[in-house]
Amino acid sequence: MKLELSKRQEAILEIVKKEGPITGEQIAERLSLTRATLRPDMAILTMAGLLEARPRVGYYYSGKTPNKVIAEKLHRIKVGEVKSVPVVVSEHCSVYDAVVTMFIEDVGTLIVVREGGILEGVISRKDLLKITLGGQDIHKLPVGVVMTRMPNVITVGPDDSVWLAAKKLITHEVDALPVVRPVEGGDKNKDLEVIGRLSKTNITRLFVELGEGN
Repeated sequence: MKLELSKRQEAILEIVKKEGPITGEQIAERLSLTRATLRPDMAILTMAGLLEARPRVGYYYSGKTPNKVIAEKLHRIKVGEVKSVPVVVSEHCSVYDAVVTMFIEDVGTLIVVREGGILEGVISRKDLLKITLGGQDIHKLPVGVVMTRMPNVITVGPDDSVWLAAKKLITHEVDALPVVRPVEGGDKNKDLEVIGRLSKTNITRLFVELGEGN
């Protein structure tokens, strides 16, 4: 994703790089424009983090490239801000019921939990497809037999960055990650409460909203 600047905004950046700190009035003089005309551009450049301003000093270049500014924004957005409601089943749920749940909820991954919403494992669309093609009685077969069990489940926390979550999705080639938090008084590596899910759809929706300026 690239931050696109207008020609005038690029010209302002070049002036500030060479002459900063410089006042808004001086920038306007260099471009033969009024300060009022430049005001929206200066606001955009400042809010984007490309320029910084100090009272009675003027504008100066922050040293950040447009791409670096975007990267910093992605690192600041937390998983907890964009996560979805988890779709969960018990490990005693039949494969048939899991297939029905997956289609009704329109998700690619089901999160398997025990009492109290504690993470037990995950089961993907691929897992269900493999087992249904295997000729077994999916009405009797529990998902606990075919799911990926803890501690082999890749997870994220609500305070992790969306960038880190996206990297995990790509690195481990999965469609969704359980969003978890440690259970107070429990084993921090085993007792993880499921509080959401972070999927490729969440990431895509976020990029669309960023592109729309939201």
